[in-house]
Amino acid sequence: MTNLMLIAILFPIFAGVLLLVLPIKEEKRNIIVAWTAVSLAISLVLIALSAFLVPEQSAELVRFNDTLIISFKPDSLGRLFSLIMGIVWVCAGFYSFEYMKHEKKNKRYFGVFLLVLGVLIALCYAENLVTYYTFYEFMTIGSFALVLHNQSREAIMAGLKYLFYSFAGAYMVLFGLYFVHQYSVDPAMTFMQGGIIDTFKAATAGALTLAGTAAGKGILGISMLLMILGFSVKAGMFPMHGWLPTAHPVAPAPASAALSAIIVKGGVLGVIRVIYYVFGSELFSGSYVQTVVLILSLTTVFIGSMLAYKEKVFKKRLAYSTVSQVSYILFGLFIVNTTAFEGSILHVAAHAAIKSTLFMVAGAIIYKTGCTRVGQLRGIGRKMPVLMWCYTIVSLGLIGIPPFGGFTSKWFLCVGSLTSGVPVFDWLGPVILLVSALLTAGYLLPITINAFLPGADFEKEALAVSDAGNDSPDGEYHAYLTAKEPKLIMLVPILILTLASVVLGLFPEVLSWV
Repeated sequence: MTNLMLIAILFPIFAGVLLLVLPIKEEKRNIIVAWTAVSLAISLVLIALSAFLVPEQSAELVRFNDTLIISFKPDSLGRLFSLIMGIVWVCAGFYSFEYMKHEKKNKRYFGVFLLVLGVLIALCYAENLVTYYTFYEFMTIGSFALVLHNQSREAIMAGLKYLFYSFAGAYMVLFGLYFVHQYSVDPAMTFMQGGIIDTFKAATAGALTLAGTAAGKGILGISMLLMILGFSVKAGMFPMHGWLPTAHPVAPAPASAALSAIIVKGGVLGVIRVIYYVFGSELFSGSYVQTVVLILSLTTVFIGSMLAYKEKVFKKRLAYSTVSQVSYILFGLFIVNTTAFEGSILHVAAHAAIKSTLFMVAGAIIYKTGCTRVGQLRGIGRKMPVLMWCYTIVSLGLIGIPPFGGFTSKWFLCVGSLTSGVPVFDWLGPVILLVSALLTAGYLLPITINAFLPGADFEKEALAVSDAGNDSPDGEYHAYLTAKEPKLIMLVPILILTLASVVLGLFPEVLSWV
């Protein structure tokens, strides 16, 4: 059965590589789309079967020597992340079939899209630190290609900025990896296994020897800090968040959805592996490292919300929102409390569904109207009611309003923080999370209000502008005049992810199997 896990990893990689190398012309777009659709559907089935059927056994892919081994082993954490990543990635892929019609180089886009899916599943099932680091770098290179897809000057500069930040973070992780190797119980740096919460309770010494931690306490503290910060670059934690608001607006909307909902979770998963599976919660808890990263995570929550509140470009506003929301997850991990940890895991799933939906909604509006600024969306709810209701539902979830997805996770985060006993942060965390929730309402709900309630005379004014054959200088009426619901191939993935966010809010126990 472990072969099934390897097939789930390798199938989308080979499908993507074959699509890239086969002599299929760009004009044969139907063949490209059909290839991708079948590959995504098969990949999702393989991912689901791997998550539920493959036993917790190791599967070795490549052995360079006794310490450098590329191997995989499914645990409950990896199974959960693989399902989240697979579902969202496949939804974004099907959404892309319509959206990418107005983009060039579809063959390259879909080939890379498939390849990155396989890399992400490998990341989830990585058995040791070397395997995780290897596929983490592959994820960076693949997602870099998605960022600069349209090859405009702006996209190239954004892609280079993303690459610079990512490699800087990766080098910090690599520095720590050398010292972890020296003090690890297992030279191959294998992650401790077990259920998420069971591992949380048991992993007091992580994968390091107690004698080693005493001998290398100083350098291990620095290593732990650098590794957490390095993985947090991908998660967008301050001050390494700058790539997010630059990369998202220039990438195609489905790529933005994937980056914001999934790629950042690669950093989150890395942080979990480092704290709970390598160093251990006992070594981390109460250290200066914990204090530093708690300060940075709460700073990011607040700054990200403030920047999103002030931002007028729709996709860039959502990018700043991601900066804030992913640090909710990091805060829960850093507080070292079982309840907060559960809140973080719930927020991983909720945020993946919600933020991918928001970016797909933004992409559908841009695709249909060409409007990119929030001030241009007045009245659009009258022409695109299904789309804007999906936007509204997931926005309520992101704010944390019950019973929508996001409320339960934030409740767990606040309760966990209050009961953690960490001085200052036990009360400061909930305060900042509450302020951030108010700011989130401030930058998401006005779009809904203006979309459905633009004013009594708005429609007359818009029709008058249309009859006159012109538009207001800022394009105020353009979206309303040109908008209509997107095709089902774009709308269905949005509806699926919206429903998923609601289910997570109403029935958070669906994740209790982990």
